[in-house]
Formats: sequence, C-alpha cells, structure tokens
Amino acid sequence: MTDFPWLTLLVVVPLVGAAVTAALPAALAKRFALGASVLTLALGIAAATQFSTGSGEQFQLAETYSWIPAFGVSWALGVDGISLALILMALVLAPVCILAAWNDVPEGGRRESTYFALLLSLVPFMVGVFAATDVFLFYVFFEAMLIPVYFLIGLYGGERRQYAAVKFLLYSLAGGLIMLVAVIALYVYGPGGADGFLVERLTGLELGQSRERWLFLGFFIAFAIKAPMWPVHTWLPDAAAESRPAVATMLVGVLDKVGTYGMIRFCLQMFPEASQWATPVVITLALVSILYGAVLAIGQSDLMRLIAFTSISHFGFIVLGIFALTSTAHAGSNLYMINHGFSTAALFLIAGMLIARRGSRRIDAYGGWQRVTPVLAGTFLIAGLSALALPGLSSFVSEFLVITGTFQRYPVAGAIASLGVVLAALYVMLMYKRIMTGPPPEIVEGAETVIGHDEGGQDLPYVRADLDDGVTPARIGPVRDLSWREKAVVAPLIASFLVIGFFPKPVLDVLDPAVERTLQYVGVTDPAPDAPADTAASTDGSNH
Repeated sequence: MTDFPWLTLLVVVPLVGAAVTAALPAALAKRFALGASVLTLALGIAAATQFSTGSGEQFQLAETYSWIPAFGVSWALGVDGISLALILMALVLAPVCILAAWNDVPEGGRRESTYFALLLSLVPFMVGVFAATDVFLFYVFFEAMLIPVYFLIGLYGGERRQYAAVKFLLYSLAGGLIMLVAVIALYVYGPGGADGFLVERLTGLELGQSRERWLFLGFFIAFAIKAPMWPVHTWLPDAAAESRPAVATMLVGVLDKVGTYGMIRFCLQMFPEASQWATPVVITLALVSILYGAVLAIGQSDLMRLIAFTSISHFGFIVLGIFALTSTAHAGSNLYMINHGFSTAALFLIAGMLIARRGSRRIDAYGGWQRVTPVLAGTFLIAGLSALALPGLSSFVSEFLVITGTFQRYPVAGAIASLGVVLAALYVMLMYKRIMTGPPPEIVEGAETVIGHDEGGQDLPYVRADLDDGVTPARIGPVRDLSWREKAVVAPLIASFLVIGFFPKPVLDVLDPAVERTLQYVGVTDPAPDAPADTAASTDGSNH
C-alpha cells in the first residue's frame, strides 16, 4: 500500500506535457511529446510495482478527494487488475504511436506542434477513464476523450475527414447523453451525500427490477456505441479509414476498450440482475458482430477499412466473453482487450507504413511487396497471424479462453463464434496474399520519375503514377524497407505477441482476482461439468 498519488500523477504529467508541446517549435515539439510519453510509461511501471495481486481490496493505489460535494462528485481514482492492465497497455502504445507519427505532418510549423500535443493529450484521458472510481468523474473523462480525437480526425485525416469526424462525434455524443441521464438517475436513486457517485457506494443498491433495467440500458447503449457493436458500429470504419494510422491505433486499440471496460465495471457490477436479463440479447448482438465484421472485412478493397472491420469482429468476441458469465470466458475477454490493443496497433501502423510508400489505401494497388520489402512483409505477416489467433501468439490464448468459456454455459453460441476463427483466417491471408505476394511491382511506363528523400536525407527514387481512386498519387518502383525508427515502432508490438502468447500467466494472475470479484457481484458461478454415468456410479459405491 502507498499514499503516493500515482494515478493523479499519471494524469497530470501527460496533460502538462501536452500543453508544453503545443507551445514548442515543431522540431522540438515531437521530441518533447515522445519524452513525456516515455516518462509517463516509466511512472506507470513504477505504480504497477505497488500493485498486489493478493490484496483483498477491489481498488488499489486509491485516491479520493472531495471535488464537487454539493453534487456528490469526488476526484476518486483506483485500479484493479483489469484497469491496471488497460492503463499499462495504453501507456505502452502512446510512445509507439508518437514515434510512428513522426512524419505525419511534413509541412511542420504550428500545425505539427498541435498534432503531437493532441496525440499526447489523449494519454491523461485514457488513464483517467480506466482509473476513475467515481461514476461522474468517469463520465467526464469519457466525454473529454472526444475532443482531441475529433480534431485529430477532422484536421489531419484523409479527404473525407470532416464527414468522419462529425459522424464519430455525433455517435459518441448520443451515447454519452444517454449515459448522462442514467448517471443522474443513479445518483437520485442512490445513497446521495458528498460522495454519492462512488462506485463502491452504488454497488449492491436495491433499485427495483424495472428501474435497474432502464439504468442498465442507459449505460450499455453508450458502451455498445463506444465498443463498437453491431448495429451502432458504422462510425468506426469511416473514422479509422480517414484517420492517420497513429490516431486510428489510439482510437481502436485503446479508446474503444472503454466500451467493453465499462460493461464490466458498471453494467455487471452495478446492475447484476439486469445484466443477466439482457444476456441473451447481448450474446446475439456479439455473435452478429463477430460474423458481420469478419464477412465485411473479407470484401473490403480499402486496407484501413478492412482492419477496422476486423476490430468489429474482435470486439464481438470480447463482449461475448464478458456476457458468457464464466470465469474462463471472462478472463479471456479481459486478456483479449490487451492482446487486441497490441495486434490492432501493429496492423494499423504497418498499414500506414505501406500507404506512406505506395500512396494509396487500395489493396489492389499493391502486389509482390514481399520481394522488395521483406522485413516489412514479415512484420505484416506476424501482425496478421496474431489477429487470426495463430497458436503461439497472444491472441490465440484470449480467443481460446473466450470460446472455451462460452461453451461451458452456451454451447450453441460457442459453436457459432468458432466460425469467426475460420473467417479471420480468410480475411488475413487474403489480405496478405493480395498485398505481398506475386511478381514485384513494376515501374509504370511513361510515368514521371521523381526523386524523394528517405529519413536519413538520402535520395530515394520512385516513379509516380496516378491511380483511379482519385486520392494521393501512388509511388511505384524502388522503395525502402523498414527504417530504424519503424523497426523501433513494431519491435515492442511483436515482442508482446510472443511474450503473452507463450507465457500469459503473469497477465492472467493480475486479471483473475478482478474477474472473480466481478462474477461474485453478478451472483453467478461456473457451470458444473457433466459427470459421465460411470463416474457418477462409482461415487456411490455401486462399482465396488
């Protein structure tokens, strides 16, 4: 135990860092942002060393200060195993994304400083939303995340960036306003007082069946939009496709986990009866998300949209594991959130490296790239294999646990979810085949030869040819493989695939106490295994 305000520090340091970054010249701003994100990661690791898996308390590193006592709002932060793991994942991805975004704003100037300040400003909101133990404070962080994401998409995205940014904002605001009504109602029907929004005080309330179910729906709809689940998912493909790869990574890899995390922390813990009541419908929606996202991913011609649709399928697995209400599925779902964050980051960032070289998101604009960029192709293949849950890589463990745990209580749902594994193999391997295999890219006859420069300042020849998509002219011809900066971006992600894939126990040990406590709040236990007839007979002595 410690009285040091670790979590408040993890909010304040990157927030101050973002303000300083915005004021610095462009050349210095991104270096300062990277340094601030690394410092925050170091503080996060130091805070994690104070966490004990054997503690009987729900929240550790807890801080509670009266903020708006007249309305029962507190500055209350704390972590259990689930929130701690998600915070650490976010803190790892922050410097990775900042490094990946190094050349995203080539014009430099104030525009580049603002870009990196907005990227860094996501970090305090990510920490706050996972660490908040006051429901109103959670809502504040939940809504505050929208501001930097809106500007990152709307100011720095692709051709349809304004449409994507407004669509993202409208969907998110709609869900947030519905949740706000439920938050206020929860306070009205709760114990009240100067700390009436604390999660621990709102857990176990006798709300009445009808009231509890309406409040559950208010929270769940907001989280389903954020997750995103079918049919409130349509904002995600547009937002991810029009974002810069680093922004898409933070959005899908971290911020969307707020939806599934909220289902665990608030829906299951505070509304246990309503959660069980809604389980059949939620599981159905999760299964539709799994299959719908996978099928649409197979048919995509846009690389960024394809990855976005794979995430809809993966979020279906996460929600399925949450509402299967078994310890195995629940642990797998929580682990899936971590693994999906890293695997999606690898896919989006490596896709961004491809697009930077080719100048197009269209998959049919590629082909044969493994012959000219073997390291890039190899990392892309590993990221894809992790996404399809190849045994030995991290996603396999979580997906296996989700499906196995679902079979324990809902065997039909588990069988249907298994089809998503087959479809994942199709969309990943077809994507790799279309982009990386075949003859090497040919120089287009008669195209304009242009001399560019690589990151080291050396001449980089390529040939420019206009594509039919009307987007940025494409680069065809000699291209470089991964630079040292790009290798530094993908190295920690691939390392996470291997480490968690071969040795998931340390992460599961952190998650398991929180998983068990959540299921206790819901009031469910794992189904007893069916005993074979001969075993049952032997227990009563009839075979002796």
